Formats: sequence, C-alpha cells, structure tokens
Amino acid sequence: MTFLESVKARAKADKKTIVLPESMDRRIFEAAEVVLKEGLANLVIIGSPEEIEKNSQGLDVSGATFINPATYEKTEEYINKLVELRQKKGMTCEMAKDLLLNEYMYFACMMVKMGDADGVVSGACHSTANTLKPSLQIIKTAPGTKLVSAFFVIVVPNCEYGANGTFIFGDSGLVQNPNAEELAAIAASSAQSFELLVQEEAIVAMLSHSTMGSAKHADVDKVIEATKIAKAEHPELKLDGELQLDAAIVPSVGSSKAPNSDVAGKANVLVFPDLDAGNIGYKLAQRLAKAEAYGPITQGIAAPINDLSRGCSADDIVGVVAITAVQAQAQK
Repeated sequence: MTFLESVKARAKADKKTIVLPESMDRRIFEAAEVVLKEGLANLVIIGSPEEIEKNSQGLDVSGATFINPATYEKTEEYINKLVELRQKKGMTCEMAKDLLLNEYMYFACMMVKMGDADGVVSGACHSTANTLKPSLQIIKTAPGTKLVSAFFVIVVPNCEYGANGTFIFGDSGLVQNPNAEELAAIAASSAQSFELLVQEEAIVAMLSHSTMGSAKHADVDKVIEATKIAKAEHPELKLDGELQLDAAIVPSVGSSKAPNSDVAGKANVLVFPDLDAGNIGYKLAQRLAKAEAYGPITQGIAAPINDLSRGCSADDIVGVVAITAVQAQAQK
C-alpha cells in the first residue's frame, strides 16, 4: 500500500469534516468530486451560489455542503464570537462581519473554532499569509507548541531511500530563517508528524553543507547547536547532525562520512537549515525526481489548517484533504 493509499484508508475509516474556502478556484471542485466519490471526508465549500455554480460546472459535487456566509444561520453567532476573541485587538462587530462575509478563510476558521468542522484546506489561489494569519488569530497554537512550522510529505517513486521513498521535508513552507532553538522545534514537530502520517519510526537528519565538522561557518554552527538542543530536549528521538544530504540518506555515504551516527544513511525526516533550502529541495524532488509532494502541511496549530502550493493540482488537493482528515483524527 502506498503512502497516499494508506492515508486515504485511514481518512475513510473515521470521516472528518473539512472546509474548502476557495470556491473561486476550479481545482477545488475537481478535487472535491474525487474526495466525495472516494468517501475521504465530509466537505464544506464556502462561497456564493454564483461562484459555486460557475466553477463546479460539469462536476458532481452534490455530496458537499455549500455555505454562503451572507445567508448562513450561524453567521451572526460567528460574528459575536470573533469579536469576543479579538476585542482586545480592537475588533468590532462591523469589522468581524466584513471579514466573515468577504474573507472566506476567516469564516472557515470560525467553523473549526465553533466545532462545526474539523479542519481547513486553503492556499490554491491565496498566499500562505492569507491562510495562516486567520488560523493563528482564531484557532491559535496547540498547547505546548513552541513554533508553528510547515512541511511537505515527499514520495519519490522507485526509491530505496527513506521509508520506501517517503520523506518529510521541514520546514519547507513557512519559517524563513529559523535560529537554533526554532530549528530544534521544527525537528521535533516533523518527527511527530512523520510518525503520525507514515506510521514508521522517524529518523531525523539535521541538514547542512557540512558533515560532522567538515566545513566551518556560522550557518554550520547553527545546525550543530540545533542538533544539541533537539537531542537534549528529545532524547527519545533518533536524530543526528550536522549531515549533508547524501550522508543523511545514502547508506554507503553515511557510513563513510559519519561512521558513528545511527542516523546517517537512514534518514526519513530531513530538516533544512532555512526556508530557501527547504523550498528549493522539495521542488527539485518534485520536478526532477517526479516525486509526489503534499503540502505545505502545518504543524503546531490547535487544529489542522493546511496550506496549498499555488501551483497545486486537483490531485494534490485530494491528498492534502486526506492528510488533514488524519491529522484531525489524531486530535480527537
């Protein structure tokens, strides 16, 4: 069973309600048709009747629930709750009404906050900031979370490395230039996400252009320090660094460059030193190795709110909906 087949089977076994707030994008409806046909989740699609009719033409999405914020019976309740949540930041009823009627991501987050949905998938035609800002304002971070970060699940075909070609790349979607403490937090969260989604033991490599002191630079020092912090805070994790990419995933290179490491050559969770490296890395794997890339998936928010790459396909959206459903199962 492939990674996606496994995730889909788990999603079907305990269906969750996922909100799709981007009714202005045709790909959302193409994905919704598949999600509904396969029974992966209950779907709520937010939009005006005109938007929904225009963008769903020729597709069977009759199994979804369609909500128009302008006429929904709970909109007034959502407005009052949003004011309550944000009144210390100056939120008024007029401002809350404007947000909920015109920025569907705010409405989607309120549905989750009020217990009317389990998760949200957005970002096909909006920026990461548009997706995450309402999430952090309304749903906030999970208890005990030091940092909200993002990862991609990368599934490389015909690959003997990682977990049969399956990896998590973190952070490859959100945190621009993490310091050592933040990098350690990303490593811990990514390991937890790997074990939830892939259901195998996480083996975490802290990546660098250096392996075990082979190069000297402040960037290397950051990864070395992050590795020390992560090991101290999470001694149960199989984690090591600093490691070059080949030393992290190729057994022969790992045994040569880092013979004393129990991670080198075996890693399935790759923690990149900054967002530039993570974003470039996942796109190289996706485009050159023809890898499936699901994400960016967020970790650290109190409910599963997941971003999409604006270059995503309908199939990518289906995968992220299934992943979001499995994340929601774990939070109940």
